[in-house]
Amino acid sequence: MASLWDIASNLAYLISACAAVALAMWLATSQRAQGPAISACAAALFCSALWAFSVISFGYGGLATGLLMVLSNLAWLWMLYRLFGHDDRDISLGPIRPVVFSLAFVELMQLSLVALRGQYGGDAETEMLVMQFAFTFRLLFCVGALVLVHNLYAGASAQARDGLRWPASALAVLWLYDLNLYTIAYLDNGAPALLLDLRGIALAVSVVMLAMGTVRTSAELRFRPSRGFAFQSFSLLLIGAYLIVMVVIAQGLAYIGSDYGRMLQTGFVLLASVVALTILPSSKLRGWLRVTLSKNLFQHRYDYRAEWLRFTDTIGRAGPHAPPLPERAVQAVADITDSPAGLLLTPQEDGGLALEARWQWPDIDVPAEAIDTLGANFLAENQFIVDLDDLRAGDAEGVPAVATPAWLVGAEDSWALVPLLHYERLVGVVVLARPTMARRLDWEDFDLLRVVGRQLASYLAERNSQDALGEAQRFDEFNRRIAFVMHDIKNLASQLSLLAGNAEKHAEKPEFRADMILTLRNSTDKLQALLTRLGRYGSHGAKEREITPLAGLLQRIVDQYSGKHELVVTRRDDCRVRADAEGLEQALVHLVQNAIEASDTSSPVFLDLRRESGHAIIEVIDSGEGMTPEFIRTKLFKPFHSSKSGGFGIGAFEARELVRSMGGQMDVESREGLGTRFIVRLQLNEAADLFKTLQDQDRASEVA
Repeated sequence: MASLWDIASNLAYLISACAAVALAMWLATSQRAQGPAISACAAALFCSALWAFSVISFGYGGLATGLLMVLSNLAWLWMLYRLFGHDDRDISLGPIRPVVFSLAFVELMQLSLVALRGQYGGDAETEMLVMQFAFTFRLLFCVGALVLVHNLYAGASAQARDGLRWPASALAVLWLYDLNLYTIAYLDNGAPALLLDLRGIALAVSVVMLAMGTVRTSAELRFRPSRGFAFQSFSLLLIGAYLIVMVVIAQGLAYIGSDYGRMLQTGFVLLASVVALTILPSSKLRGWLRVTLSKNLFQHRYDYRAEWLRFTDTIGRAGPHAPPLPERAVQAVADITDSPAGLLLTPQEDGGLALEARWQWPDIDVPAEAIDTLGANFLAENQFIVDLDDLRAGDAEGVPAVATPAWLVGAEDSWALVPLLHYERLVGVVVLARPTMARRLDWEDFDLLRVVGRQLASYLAERNSQDALGEAQRFDEFNRRIAFVMHDIKNLASQLSLLAGNAEKHAEKPEFRADMILTLRNSTDKLQALLTRLGRYGSHGAKEREITPLAGLLQRIVDQYSGKHELVVTRRDDCRVRADAEGLEQALVHLVQNAIEASDTSSPVFLDLRRESGHAIIEVIDSGEGMTPEFIRTKLFKPFHSSKSGGFGIGAFEARELVRSMGGQMDVESREGLGTRFIVRLQLNEAADLFKTLQDQDRASEVA
């Protein structure tokens, strides 16, 4: 059985050697084979073929086999170096040469070990020591060579990667196999025969990959190191250094003593593995590496081309599953500084800033007015990017408290404020969360964030313009619909008026005639009142105000919904206000109707009327689904945002405008799952008269 396995193993080596020689001769003679490393690749294949023939002839332990193995590895390393340089571009590969020379030196150390083995081959202890050093040097060589292979492919341009894919894969197969082989050999104090027999297959796979790559290698091999390349290279070098230190310390512990050496060696390997698994995946460590490399290896921290491509990709993302533009805007700014979350604050009607969007920051509590008008004005006028950590440390001068309210400074995760300006007008402010590896913002951060902020502001301003245009178009459509309704109702009112007139002339029975006339005239009056309200839409203050008793007005509303939905009046104080009774009733009907639609059929709607500090307070309370704070701030009082199919969404908007036209105020309180409370506040008639009297006296005293 063993002889059959030996025959199969030697046959694999023979096939690999013949294939390597054939490919080497084709590369050396064919005009189709073109590239920067053709001659180096042919030499490496030829050396590997000689090594394979030596394995068949002299075995793995033969002197010639060992020397050819060293020669083969050096040839592959030369080929790898030639792949880095093309058309005299190797003059820019200063950081690569020391690594290549170091690996060549490590491999040449095998020659001294071969000499030592030949001189002290009879001593078992010396033989074991030489073998351990040989395995250690091979591990170092494989780790370093794999780092270079990774850098070769990761640092190449996109066009060159097509040509580098196959040669890089071939080298990776060879050295990954050797890495596993010598790792097991080092741990077992001896090379495993099975893996040695199968190495010919690894060589055959590499030859096949090189053959596939040389046939289709036509791309320009251009080495273009980038920040990502430097970061990955440094990370792999750290891993390699860690492995080297671990091997050296473990080897030293093995020589402490025969009784405790193995125990100490095993314990150290376990401890080092736990430390590596704990620290290496850390995002904080990656952040520290990125910041350190940016500070020390590059003139500028940012790769502006990469940042711009990522920015445009984030903003331009579309589709049903893409987040809305405000969230994408926050993400685009956060990605630049590696911030894990952010907020977007946008201007409201009163000039202050309120929350519009969150990105991965659900737990921060943002008040209804995030930043007041004065703070928004400061950010707009000074274009100031605020580093909140500097502010907390007392290093930020000239930033008023209104621009950094207490809720923002008190949030430990908040890090920076980035204003978004469009034609010197504040379109929004992005609040960034602190990244894992926090640092102090400098001039380069400020410049890039300021440019990105202006670009984002243009997108948001364009969105606002489109929304305003769409709203104007919907208003125009609404007005056209109302015009048609008014035309139809006007015709109906004319017909009813004519019918009433004819009935007065031709009805025979006086009682019937009187009843018919009364009915028709009531209908006509109602239609005329409807036309008056529709014609007054958008000019609510046109009708003169009169003293209105609110208790009677509430009772009319309760009677109107009698038998349809239960309305409960919890309190009915005697309140009289100077208002447009018809418009006020219309506003309250809107609120009551919304409350009914939000409630279950069995849940009553409560009305409350009370006097408070010279004002009449009317509350409409339901126990429906409630609304979110974001919905109240951004959609409730905006026309045409309706949750009902086919609805115009103007009820709450019109109610608020009606109340405001009478000098009143309307507020809303709501909690999801608990219900909603609309609060209408109107000045009492007595207070209004007193206020008017005081004003008249002040004017008279000024004249006197």
